Amino acid sequence: MVTLERESESTSATFAAKVNKWTVKASAITVTRLSSDEDDLPIAPPSKREEAVSAIVQLVDFRMHRLWRNGKLLFEGGHPKAAIAITDLREEWQCHHLSPFDNVRFNIPLSCVRSFLDELGRPQFDGFECLPGTRDEVILGLAQAILPYLLSKHEPNPLFLEQIGLVLLAHLTQTYGNQYFPSKKNGLLAPWQEKRALEFLTSHAFNQVSVVELAGICGLSRSYFIRAFKETFGKTPYRWVIEYRIAKVKDLLLSDASMLEIATECGFADQSHMTRVFRGVTGETPGKWRRQYRPVSSTSTEREDDL
Repeated sequence: MVTLERESESTSATFAAKVNKWTVKASAITVTRLSSDEDDLPIAPPSKREEAVSAIVQLVDFRMHRLWRNGKLLFEGGHPKAAIAITDLREEWQCHHLSPFDNVRFNIPLSCVRSFLDELGRPQFDGFECLPGTRDEVILGLAQAILPYLLSKHEPNPLFLEQIGLVLLAHLTQTYGNQYFPSKKNGLLAPWQEKRALEFLTSHAFNQVSVVELAGICGLSRSYFIRAFKETFGKTPYRWVIEYRIAKVKDLLLSDASMLEIATECGFADQSHMTRVFRGVTGETPGKWRRQYRPVSSTSTEREDDL
């Protein structure tokens, strides 16, 4: 079993000295290229915890590395060219590079992701899911397009970088963030109807939602509204509300709130009801999710296992 030991400041300095680094800003997104021709570098210093995600794409085949999350070994192996990894920087990450590598990483504030989705009428965001080793030629293409700006001493074109950022956010949120952006066609809600529907749903999501009332404020019949809503958002109003509630549950699971308090605040009849719905959406119980993403305090006496 491989264990992770904290590196001294001198070791971290040695790692930095052996790695080539270029950085450029694309609006709120920071783009960094890291590369090294060395084998078996010192373990990289732990990542800084922040309200952001990092999307890392390999520019060449990466033969071998070890990756830790919150001090636990998560992955050991390599990645092919164009492989992408999306890491939640609210957690601590640390990597041991055991072969030469060359990658580009996009550091994206979560506030930037949420603002982007809000402007598109998609206020519901529950993070990214990306399996290890997933190849993404789109992200690779964006990284390659921005390389000349990373290597140039000239000031980058801000309009170009802004467009790169928008394409990146659109691709990541749709491909890995469970967002749905329909192509323009008949049968969709009009922009004003989208706005009214989302305003109503977000303000009533934790209470009883009347689809008849919702359709009425959009000036549509119940049956037509349900079809148009699904064409627009890729899910029914009922499913939208359920996923919105579960996203709120996850936020509260990171706090000290009890399971009963969370269930009540998020509109569930009781803890058992919340557990059934949460498992149906995520495949795991709220207690297991909390233990994975927020270690339970040793002083807590609450039973976190679900009913």
